[in-house]
Formats: sequence, structure tokens, C-alpha cells
Amino acid sequence: MPDPSVPPTPPVPLSALLARDDLGLRPIAAVPDPAAVPIHWAHASEMADPYPYLLGGELLLSAGVHIPAAGDTVAYFDAYVSRIVAAGGAALGFGLAPVHDTVPPALVAACETHGLPLLEVPPRTTFSAVARAVWQLMAQARLSELRRVTEAQQSLATAASRPDPVPSVLRQLSQRVGGWAALYGPDGTELSAAGRGPRPEVRKALAELTGVVRPSDRTAGSRAAGAAPATKEAAPRKRGQANPTPPPATGAAAPAPASATDTVAGTHLAAYALGPTPGFVLGVATTHTDQATHTIASVAAVLLTLLTGEQQTGTGAARTSALVRLLLGAEPKHVAPLLGTGPHVVVHAHPDPHTTPDPLTASALGTALGSPLVDLAQETDVVRVLVPADREITPQPGWTLGVSDPAPPDQWPAADTRAARALARAKATRAPLVRHGARTGLAQLVPDDAAEAYARTLLQPIADTPALVETLRTWLSLHGSWDRTAVALAVHRNTVRQRITRCATLLGTDLDDPDVRMELWFALRQ
Repeated sequence: MPDPSVPPTPPVPLSALLARDDLGLRPIAAVPDPAAVPIHWAHASEMADPYPYLLGGELLLSAGVHIPAAGDTVAYFDAYVSRIVAAGGAALGFGLAPVHDTVPPALVAACETHGLPLLEVPPRTTFSAVARAVWQLMAQARLSELRRVTEAQQSLATAASRPDPVPSVLRQLSQRVGGWAALYGPDGTELSAAGRGPRPEVRKALAELTGVVRPSDRTAGSRAAGAAPATKEAAPRKRGQANPTPPPATGAAAPAPASATDTVAGTHLAAYALGPTPGFVLGVATTHTDQATHTIASVAAVLLTLLTGEQQTGTGAARTSALVRLLLGAEPKHVAPLLGTGPHVVVHAHPDPHTTPDPLTASALGTALGSPLVDLAQETDVVRVLVPADREITPQPGWTLGVSDPAPPDQWPAADTRAARALARAKATRAPLVRHGARTGLAQLVPDDAAEAYARTLLQPIADTPALVETLRTWLSLHGSWDRTAVALAVHRNTVRQRITRCATLLGTDLDDPDVRMELWFALRQ
């Protein structure tokens, strides 16, 4: 973060002023690298001691009116320049005419001694023209900075909506700040990273810096990502600033800062806490730092907080309690109140081709659907999410979804099966989302016990072969399409034909008869 005593605009490099032909400024002392000298403003003063009137970062302009006509000019200029440097002045511009025709040699020598850049301002250039040029360049820099931040915000928001939001956000962040970005887990493990990796010692220092902002058992209070960073070590007090806050007494629990910065081997490091509960931390390493870079990183930290944070449908403690009770033998209906009241729907989600979901991507999907109850079955690339029934389930970019009908806790296993069937149908029909039908119809006219008895009798010849039952159900649901059934079941179309032929043989019926299909579909839905 920039010092609070300077304006909230990007500084102007001295090289930009020297490049202005209309000003005609000429460097004559202590200007080895004009691009490395930041100018925050211009100020004209003829005071013999300008120290009380400078805030730091100024291009001080003087025509030498204050220079005594007689006396030890060497000692005078040495004291004059040393006071400008002590006040934080960035450079000195000496105007020629009407007082002096040349820059005093003693002033040149003093600036060389104290390392203060000295510029010669020609007679045709007024101090007001120099000040106006500074403000024009600052306005241009500010506009460029705002454009950079706006474009970065848009690209980060777009990245957060991708199927792999966390890696996408990190990639965009590394590109926008021209550095390296990494997400660290609660235990300090590097979970994901993007950009050109820094040197090992820098990488190690960044990992250590994340520990400064990571919450611990002693941490109290809450923080918001993107707050002003706090350095690892207290910065020295500057003129005009209050003394830094003293460290807490021994044994006191000091809240961890929301962010922290450090510089190692010429690389600027920053760590941003992503909320006190999950303990995730964003680490950024860049070769340069400015306000725009900090703002862009803060936006990324907010997005990553949303992607990795806790949801309102249940806290981590409640979910842990629910898991323990299930492991100890409690029935789901007794555990369900810990996960939220009311019925839930089961969502089965499969990523687009060539995409393998990871835990962070699965968590981001749960965030989008409004539930933290996420299960990643990596062996099938299917993500299962248990969502309160009052939440609206909408298609998600990069995912194919199958949604069950609302079900109470004791019927969640059956709902899980129906969600799997809905996903298979969605994949077969290439639809982004398919819901299991929950419409009432003629089946409601038949008592449940009679319907179940009829289904058992009709399907008894194939009941002991689950593959035949599932193939028949899928084939009928897809209106007898061999290709779509093969896609839904992930088998060859000839396998589908063989199984359907086997079903027709065992059932002793003609599956091309619409009445037969209707009766079988009725039985399979029981």
C-alpha cells in the first residue's frame, strides 16, 4: 500500500517529465535512472528551509531567490539540500532567469553529495507549466490505472464463472499483475498456482508469509479480504505520523492481519487471508508493486473467498457433527436437522469433456448451487450435491446436471438413484439439465401395494440381472434409441441391442408393441 501522506494517484516517473519537449528540462546532477524517481506532485517555494512545507515526493521548484548574496554558499547549499532530502523531496528544479543565469556549482555539488536529482528549468518554461505537466501526466496514469483495474475485474469475474473457477482466477490474476499467484490451504499446503514460478527462496518466503495472515486458535475477531496490508515487521515511523501501535503484552492473542507484504530478493510478496474460518490464503509474488496491483489482488481474494468459503446452509461444525452421528449409527432422518430443515434434492453433475473436477472445483459448484454438501466421486468424475428443495437449480456452465425430485431424509438414497438416472438422460440427450419427473398421472390411480406386486410379477424374469433392468429402463426412457442409450450407459450400442433382445426373450413379449412398453414403463417406475 502507498504511504497515506501521498495522493491516491499513480506517481509520475521523472523520465516522463524529461521526455516533454515543451518543458525542456535538463538533468544536471544525481539522475542515474530518471524512470526510478517517482514524482507525486510539484511545489514551488523560495523558503531557505522548505522542510516544514513538504510532505514528501515533491518536485521542488525554485528560482534561487532565497540564496544569500554573500557568505559560505557551499555550507548554505549543503544545509538546503539536506533538508529537502530529509523532508522526502523527490527532485529539485532550478529555474534560470530572472535571478540566476546558471545553476550555482555549489548547488550541483550538494545535490550530487546527497543524491537529490537536480533539473535545470529553462527561462521559457514557467513553474506553473511544470506543475500542470505533472498533473496531466498523473491524470493520464490514473486513467490508465482505472482501465487496468476495470479490465482485470471483468476478466477475474469471468474466470470465476468457469467450470474450474479457482485455477482460472489464479491464471487471470498472475497475468494481470505480471507475476505468480498461489492458493494455500488451511495447513499451509500449496493447492493451486499459476504464472511463472519464482525462485525457491522467494517461494519459501511467500509460504512463510501466508502464516502471518492465516487464522489460528489464538486468533480473535473477523477480517475482510482486501483490507490494507500489514507488513511482517513494523515500519519505521515517518515524520508527521503517530508512533506505531505497540505489540500486545506477552500471552495476549493478537488478531492476524487481513493481508501482509514483504520483499525478498527484489520480489514483492503479498498474502491475503480468505476469511477466518476456512483458513485459505492467497499468495502473490510480483517484480513490481503499486496501488492497481494491490486492488486487483484484493478483487481476486474476494472472489476466492466466495469460492472457498462456508455457506449459509450449514457450518463446518454442524456438518462434522452430522458425519460423526452417521458413523456412530444415527439414522439420516435424525441427522438431517443439522444440515438444514425440509426436503432436499440430489444433484449429480458431470463436467464437460476433457475436464476433471478437483475438490476446489466441486466446492465452487456447490457454492453456485447454494449448498456446501458436496461429494466428489473421482473414480466416475461425478459430483453429488445435496441441495435444499427451496433452492432454484439452474444450468451451470461447463456442467451437465441431473436433478432428483424433492425427498425427505429417509428417501435420499432413492433420490440419489433418480438423480443418477436424470444425469444419464441429460448426457444422452445432450441437455445441460434434466430433472427427474415427479408429475402425477395414471399411476396415482393404482394403490401402491397393488402396483408393486404387479411390477414384481412382470419384471421377475429379469429382476436378478440389474444390468438388464437398467438397460431396459434407460432404453424406454429414451424412446428406444440405441445410440442415446449407449451414451447414457457408457456401453457399445451392440451391447444395448444384445441386452434388449435378452429382455424381450426372458419377458416373452414384443418390445415394439406400445402397450407392452407402457406396461413395462409403469412397472419400472415402481
